[in-house]
Amino acid sequence: MIVLLSGGTGTPKLVQGMRMVVPDSDITVVVNTAEDIWISGGFLSPDIDTLIYLFSGLLDTGTWWGVAGDTFVTHDALLRLGSDEYIAIGDRDRALQIRRGEMLREGLTLTEATEALCSIMGIDARILPMTDSPVATLIRTTGRTIHFQEYWVRHRGQLRIDEVVRQWDGPARATSRVLSSIRESEGVIIGPSNPVTSILPILECGGVRDALREVPVVAVSPFIGDTPVSGPAAALMKARGCSPDSAGTYALYRDFVDFFVQDVRDPVSVPGAIRADTLMKTPLVARDLSVLALSLIREARGRTRSPSEKDR
Repeated sequence: MIVLLSGGTGTPKLVQGMRMVVPDSDITVVVNTAEDIWISGGFLSPDIDTLIYLFSGLLDTGTWWGVAGDTFVTHDALLRLGSDEYIAIGDRDRALQIRRGEMLREGLTLTEATEALCSIMGIDARILPMTDSPVATLIRTTGRTIHFQEYWVRHRGQLRIDEVVRQWDGPARATSRVLSSIRESEGVIIGPSNPVTSILPILECGGVRDALREVPVVAVSPFIGDTPVSGPAAALMKARGCSPDSAGTYALYRDFVDFFVQDVRDPVSVPGAIRADTLMKTPLVARDLSVLALSLIREARGRTRSPSEKDR
């Protein structure tokens, strides 16, 4: 079993390639849930939904968001009725969000609801929320604090970021299924998703970093120079006090990573990094990157590591 840590669009592109070389039943994806939000009566879990639609063959791979060919009749009607629904939710996408919301109100955990939806949609891979505790990434900007979705969707990421805040309902802890999946895996791949809002929320869940130190880990940088492949990663890294590049990304992961992969065009030097095409403009490029990551995991498993080697 291969485990991927995922959020945003970078890692789902890698998952698309992984499916070409590994059966879905051997893929587990641990997913960021810090961008989840209740909206218009439904529960939006954007990073989970991208994977549900990818594995079920419904994903709009032009935008890497929502259902291909979806309609927006309900969204348009809500706006005419005065709704402040600032996220354009497709009609079929909304149905899934409404059903998930019903499950959560009935007392199911997010893990249980996700498993049920995957079963209904015929998905063989395991999609695991990082936690069952409510969590949100908030952005402090010019004297106010807003949800990350409002910052990114309503304001198009154009606001100044004073601070990135993680708001937890209770202790930050990973589910037992997440931790056991990591420990029982052949290895873990951290995809090229936004480090601050996609990957760090997973790493902040209790037990995850310790579990990652027990297995081979390959991380893929989302940066080429100081420019992320997509999204507001650079601004978020700066707000956290990190250099917005591959070196800054590696510094966040170095205590548990075995191999760090950065793009062949990246001018930033990370000692010991592996170079590859990480843009994944086509599924075949994503396949080749997946093959490389799997070979690095096998190489790491073939080495004998001392308990402290990952802390180098």
